[in-house]
This record gives sequence, structure tokens and C-alpha cells, in this order.
Amino acid sequence: MNRKALINATVIGTVLQLIMVGVGHFVPAVAALFGPVGILISLIAGLLYARAAKGGWSDSMVGGAIAGGVCALLGIAVSWLLGDVTPFILVAGTLSSAVGGLIGGAIGKLLK
Repeated sequence: MNRKALINATVIGTVLQLIMVGVGHFVPAVAALFGPVGILISLIAGLLYARAAKGGWSDSMVGGAIAGGVCALLGIAVSWLLGDVTPFILVAGTLSSAVGGLIGGAIGKLLK
């Protein structure tokens, strides 16, 4: 696993998740889209990992899942601390975003 690519993809994904959470805290229309936009951000993080890591299929998909899941977990944790989501979303949102990251890793590998 490419540590540098994983850190970069996770940081970029986390920044995007935190921007979404911050805006969504004040704009209900954005908060209503936390799920799909959060998964899309995780997919992007996974894609970024796969493109930068230049590894095989399993590396791209596992790294993408990790990047997507971690950035979502951090964003959802902040959203929970702000009172915008329930604790259940920490689990369900993180798992669904990890799948999004895995898919992004696969797309990134296909685009190489």
C-alpha cells in the first residue's frame, strides 16, 4: 500500500467532507444530501488513491476503501458532534462510504 497516496487521498477527502458538513450544518438543503454527496466524496478519495498509488487491483480497491471510509468517519463524527446526525450514521455512513471508496479505487484502476 502506498502510504503517501493513502494520506493524500484521505486528507483531500476529509477536507471535502468537512466542507460539506460545515455548509450542511447551516443549509438544510445540503444536509439533506449528506448521504449521497458523502459517498461521492469517498468515491473521489478512492479514485485519487488508485491514480496516485499505481498499484494492482487489490491495492487500489483496499486503499480506496480505507481512504473513503476514514474521511467519511471523520466528517460524520464532526456532524454528530454538531448534532446533525445520529450515532447510527457513524456506522452506516462509514461503511457505505468505504464501499464508495472501494468503487472509486476500482474506477481509478480502470482509468490508468
